[in-house]
Amino acid sequence: MYEYEIQHLRSAELIRQADRERLAREALRGRRTARREAAGRTAAREGDTGRSDTGGTGGTGHTRRPWRLRSARTA
Repeated sequence: MYEYEIQHLRSAELIRQADRERLAREALRGRRTARREAAGRTAAREGDTGRSDTGGTGGTGHTRRPWRLRSARTA
């Protein structure tokens, strides 16, 4: 009988933990969305219509390194 109670308590705790993690993910997603919308409004207000080929972060992706073609390495 004790095993059943322990398993029941463990299951309930796992469900609560999953709910907390889900809420944290939803909050993070909401903050990211709000930040993107604010950046879009700022860009629209300043007259920026998107990335340009000169300056800015055009072509850099998630890193600050500029994009460039890489040659194959020799063995």
